[in-house]
Amino acid sequence: MADEGDILTNLDNPAAGPNGTDTQPAAGIITQYVKDLSVENPNSPDVYQWTDQPQVDVQFNIGAVPKGDQVTEVELKINVSATAEKGTAYLVELAYCGLIGLRNIPEDQAHAFLFAEAPRILFPFARRVVADAVRDAGFPPLMVDPIDFNGLYVQQLQAKRAQDEAAGGAAPTAPNGAPSGDA
Repeated sequence: MADEGDILTNLDNPAAGPNGTDTQPAAGIITQYVKDLSVENPNSPDVYQWTDQPQVDVQFNIGAVPKGDQVTEVELKINVSATAEKGTAYLVELAYCGLIGLRNIPEDQAHAFLFAEAPRILFPFARRVVADAVRDAGFPPLMVDPIDFNGLYVQQLQAKRAQDEAAGGAAPTAPNGAPSGDA
């Protein structure tokens, strides 16, 4: 039996090939960041005297742009508008991004990771940025409801397949666009 110290310190990857010929699939977040943030409070200071509760509308969209051979920028856009009877209370537009590294992953699985799993990982951080921006505009923090990115991805895939079948074409393995919708 091996000594416990040997087990904990043996970090060699037996599946890794020499000189970067590793064939194991790998995906992960390299870094994440706010790419663009806009906060508008167009009716201040009058808005703080309004008595009616604003109606909040949250829209989101996902985009992915290759930035290198194995790196893709995934962008989670969140747009929030809060309007009351007297006008707009506040607007927040956020583009929150992550650089995603993908290696040795089939195209259909890479697409699913970029448009479902990566946004799921990025969302809690983007949600905090939105909450802080709304709070910093002088309103109670807005906690955006969780979004089921995997469920939306599957819905988009099924809708694309149904559309292609109705048009008489072959069903693709992944949708050509990113999920978007209301939260």
